[in-house]
Parts: sequence; C-alpha cells; structure tokens
Amino acid sequence: MAKETQLKKKIAKADIPYNVVCGIIFAVFVLICIFPFYYLFICTISNPKLVELGRIILYPEGLTLKNYQEVMKVQNLGNATFVTIARTVLGTGLSMLTTSYLAYFFTKQEMWGRKFWYRAVVATMYFSAGMIPIYLNNKMLGLLNTFWIYILPGMVGVYNMILVKTSMESMPAELEESAVLDGAGYMTRFIRIVLPLQKPILATVGLFSAVGHWNDFFTTQLYVTKPKLYTLQFLLFEFQNQIRNASQQINSEAEALGTASTIQPTSIRLTLTAIVIIPIMLVYPFIQKYYVKGVMIGAVKG
Repeated sequence: MAKETQLKKKIAKADIPYNVVCGIIFAVFVLICIFPFYYLFICTISNPKLVELGRIILYPEGLTLKNYQEVMKVQNLGNATFVTIARTVLGTGLSMLTTSYLAYFFTKQEMWGRKFWYRAVVATMYFSAGMIPIYLNNKMLGLLNTFWIYILPGMVGVYNMILVKTSMESMPAELEESAVLDGAGYMTRFIRIVLPLQKPILATVGLFSAVGHWNDFFTTQLYVTKPKLYTLQFLLFEFQNQIRNASQQINSEAEALGTASTIQPTSIRLTLTAIVIIPIMLVYPFIQKYYVKGVMIGAVKG
C-alpha cells in the first residue's frame, strides 16, 4: 500500500511541469476567447469620446450608461428586437420538430424508397439552384415581405437531420417493438418514446438553429423591404454602413430636446453589437449539459 502511494506521488510530481504548461496554454486560449467580449463591454460603459480616440484598452474609463440610453432611442429598435426573438423561438421550435420528424422516418427500413429519398435530401447540402431561382421561387410562393420568409425556407436543416437520425439509430430497437405490440402507431412512438430520449441531440441542433436564426441578416437584406419586419442584425448591419448619419440623427434629436449628447459612431456600433450578442450567449449555459453529449452522439454521420 505504501509503495502504491509513493508511486502515485512520483507520477504526480513528474506530471507537474506538463500540467503547468497545459494550464498556462489553456489560460492563454481562454483569455484570447474572452477578451473580445470583455473589450466590447468596457467600451459600451466608457466615455464615448475616449472610445472614439481608441484610449480604452484594458479597463473602462469615464463610466457611463449614456451609450445604452442613446441606443434605446434608435428608431425601430424595439420592433426589430421583437421580430428577431419571435423568429428565433418559432423558427427553432418548428425546425427541431420537422427535422426530427424527417429523421425518424429515414430510420425506418419499411419506408418506400428510403435510400433514394435520403440521398436526394442529403444532395441538397452540396447542390443548390442558385440565388436567383431561390428568390423567384420564394416570390412565387408569396413569401417576400412576410414574416414567414424567416421560417419556412429553412425549416428543415439537412445537416441537423443527419445528426438526429444518427442519434435515433443508436436507440435499442426493443423500445419501439414493445410499443408496436401495444398497438402504437408511428406518431405515438415518435412523440412518446423517441423524442423524450433525444434531448441531448435536440438541444444541440436547437442551439445550431437558434444561433443561425438570431445571427442571420442576409434574408432580410434579400427578401424584406418593410422596416417593421427588420431584424436586430439587419438593423446593426445598416448602422454599420450608415453609422455617421445615425449618430448625427441621435445628436440632433438630443439638441432639439435641449439635452447634451456625447454619443459617438463607434459607441453606437459597439453598444448595438453588445445588445445583439448578449441574449444568444445567455442561452448556452442552460443547455450546456445536453450540448456536449449531443455533439458526441452525432459525431459520426450515417
């Protein structure tokens, strides 16, 4: 027993340099990943003039919430926030449902033409009709300048479907066989047996879908001209292209009200960026325990 303890101590001492080096490397990578978000945050609570001059680097100066107060006055910000949240919640929910439903039927050997349809669906990952035919198709379907342009075209994610299908195929076949003996149909088995056991992979594809919906601005740019349907990301995109005009507008409104405004273009851009990225970042901690397991389950595509 004493020899085993001494051996463990020797091994532990021999591993110290390795552990120290790995710890330092890991800490450096963590700092590299965290610093952009930290820098963004300290810029949004610092004096706008100092941010504009590039004097904010490691810590905030001239603490103020003026940037957030001024950005909240941006026209259409509230409506864009509502559209983005509605799109993300509804789009993610429907995408998870339709993707998992399609994946479930592709696991059934008795499905007519299963291999052909599966290969046809997977082929869409590599071949596309092109931007103009897709635009014309959406136009003929009457989706332009409607909220559903955000939801319907991307309701089925092929890559996500493959991950869910792989996870479902790892389930013991006896679970469904026992349900079949009790007279359960496909929908009953799918809802009551299959879906409850797919939480890890559904959390994974749900996160993929939510991030995709939240960050997308190209759909708005291509298919939407009504300001009431603009998303937060497209609003940010417009501000990045017209940031100086936006800052002048805010300053003019402040002068008309008889209040002083020190807002600067860089402050508007950074504060809007923070408002856009913080909500989606807050989602990850709640599904982390499912996400890591789901990624491992779907690591081998089938």
